[in-house]
Amino acid sequence: MIDGVRIKQLTVHRDIPDTDSASELGYLMEIVREDDALLSHFGQSTMTVAYKGTIKAFHWHKKQDDLWFIASGTARIVLYDAREDSKTKGETHVITAGDNDYKVVLIPRGVVHGYQVLSEEPVILFYHSTLQYSPSDPDEERIPHDDPGINFDWGQK
Repeated sequence: MIDGVRIKQLTVHRDIPDTDSASELGYLMEIVREDDALLSHFGQSTMTVAYKGTIKAFHWHKKQDDLWFIASGTARIVLYDAREDSKTKGETHVITAGDNDYKVVLIPRGVVHGYQVLSEEPVILFYHSTLQYSPSDPDEERIPHDDPGINFDWGQK
């Protein structure tokens, strides 16, 4: 595991409706709690939707930590430790998350990250960050998805 990355496996609780008119029971999950101590500071929550086969990679942040939650669909999250002072520098970690495998992934600043949609249904990704987005000074450094330094094979299963 890349140093500083934390994964919180989520518990799915079956929802109990007030009437029996529901054709299917829903569910409830606590995603992020203050007592998880995952974010050092709350800056912003954002939601994005991506479709089958989409690769959104790679980028990293100089100042902020990200906390990712795949709410729908299934994605392969790829993390690469590019931090010079890290004991796990150069390591790649792959995490599958989404439907029936709900988790929250803490991505520390300096860790390169991206994802690929694996499911037929779209991926809905919520991410919470320690800073708010600033269009005039974005904390986002881009790297191509096929960067030879990372050398990740997106075609692998």
